[in-house]
Amino acid sequence: MEERTKKIVTGIIAALIFIMCVALIAVGQKNVGPKGLFTMLAGLAGLVSLLAFYNSKFK
Repeated sequence: MEERTKKIVTGIIAALIFIMCVALIAVGQKNVGPKGLFTMLAGLAGLVSLLAFYNSKFK
């Protein structure tokens, strides 16, 4: 796969994961109790993972 194509596909996948994680946080905020908390934590873990993936390019 070409470098440009790889960057585009990676960007699209990262954007989809970002949207999914933000949606998890929003849905978890509406649910009161442990289920909502763990849903929000899963979304937060996904966002932190995306941040780590982004920062790994600059080390």
